[in-house]
Amino acid sequence: MGHLDHAALGWLTPVLSYAMACTGAALGLRCTVRALGATGRSRRNWLLTAASAIGTGIWTMHFVAMLGFRASGTDIRYDVPLTLTSLLVAVIVVCAGVFAVGYGRDRGRALLLGGLTTGLGVASMHYLGMAAVRLHGDVSYDPMLVGLSVLIAVAAATAALWAALNIKSPVAVTLASLIMGAAVSSMHYTGMLAVSVRVTPSSESLSGATAMQFIFPLAVGLGSYLFLTSAFVALSPTAGEREASASAQQPVESAAR
Repeated sequence: MGHLDHAALGWLTPVLSYAMACTGAALGLRCTVRALGATGRSRRNWLLTAASAIGTGIWTMHFVAMLGFRASGTDIRYDVPLTLTSLLVAVIVVCAGVFAVGYGRDRGRALLLGGLTTGLGVASMHYLGMAAVRLHGDVSYDPMLVGLSVLIAVAAATAALWAALNIKSPVAVTLASLIMGAAVSSMHYTGMLAVSVRVTPSSESLSGATAMQFIFPLAVGLGSYLFLTSAFVALSPTAGEREASASAQQPVESAAR
């Protein structure tokens, strides 16, 4: 058995990946709150932003955490198409979950359906990401821990969507996103505990890209996207603020006439 290290870079990757998960969650919840207060195209756009934020947040969390993943006796490479597919899966499935909640007639059913879809999506993103790992040897999983990680993913997703439906205040959104970040991180590390690697030392070169060649620049790019979108959302006026400024301008116009 190869010795596995999940934090080869020390506390940097767990802390950074947690921060990424929280940022994505906070932005996603904020956008969902805004979507529920909007209609038509505006609602759809807010929901799309929410899904892309949560999806990229979860994906970035996973792969930033993976930067600290090492197995003794073998190099690790990542299959590029499969890694990108896992990002698409994350965003598309979260999208389905968020839209189920955004357009659901029956709140309770929408929540269960959305939570289940999103949770299974997060889990499939995680294991697709793991399938993209190339190393000298065989990777096997403990089915109990895999099952537990999927349960954590579904519970985390349902809780996050419930928060999006029921939470309006910025303080509560922040709290909910910290909890969601912790849930996503615990799902990731539970999934990683399920992994065992039987290393077969070999001098052959592995296919795929190293984490620094591929994962690192992509994570930086997506991280920047999250922060820029957060800034944009924080600065754009809410429906209530828009109404207030519109009603403030009307008397001025009538006075000018």
